[in-house]
Amino acid sequence: MKTVSTHTLTQWLATTLNVAAFSDYCPNGLQVEGKHSVGHIVTGVTASQALIDVAAKQQADALLVHHGWFWKGEDPRLVGTRKVRVASLLAHDLNLLAYHLPLDAHPVLGNNAQLAKVLGLIAEPSPTATELLWLGSRPGVTTLGGFAQLVEQRLERIPLVLGTPDLPVQRIAWCTGAAQSLLQRAIDAGAQLFITGEVSEPTVHLAREAGVGFISAGHHATERYGVQALGEAIAQEFGIRVDFVDIDNPV
Repeated sequence: MKTVSTHTLTQWLATTLNVAAFSDYCPNGLQVEGKHSVGHIVTGVTASQALIDVAAKQQADALLVHHGWFWKGEDPRLVGTRKVRVASLLAHDLNLLAYHLPLDAHPVLGNNAQLAKVLGLIAEPSPTATELLWLGSRPGVTTLGGFAQLVEQRLERIPLVLGTPDLPVQRIAWCTGAAQSLLQRAIDAGAQLFITGEVSEPTVHLAREAGVGFISAGHHATERYGVQALGEAIAQEFGIRVDFVDIDNPV
């Protein structure tokens, strides 16, 4: 079986995802050290116990996720479920690799870029390599109701939709995950619709009062695609086995 050293893999990922350009809420890269060489990677959205168990059962060498561990402001103690998760990784000598904002923003492999691909959105050029709010259009879909149907069909889940179905939509803004706080920026940029993963109470009022459409398509559902694209890029670059595992999450 073909392998790559963990060091070489992490260096390639750091360069490919431009990790140094981001100030993030968690460490990006190798979060828990395991085997020194990697021939099989399991990828997924979040480093949950369920995903760890799958990786261990498949005898993988590394787990690659978008949502890793050690978030700012969290209790740092290894107790309870965190202790169990860490113990599971160490028992199977599994590397844990996690990339948060760098995987959201990557112009090709990132969550925003891949969601655009899934929904058929045409993105305008991003002003910077670290921009998280994307703008663009979708040929053939001109109303909020049309976009709601498109999201439900492509993401295979019923989204929360704010606004009337006949609301005209030409310019769209999107950012995967929990990006509802970017709604005002989307409005200021002239978007008639903002698509993200989550919604909060103030979002409803802002969207109504500004007269724009808002679609909450699911945090997990909007962020399934970047890690898959990254895994495929790794497999192509190093010739190793990479399997995506989707642990369902309704949020």
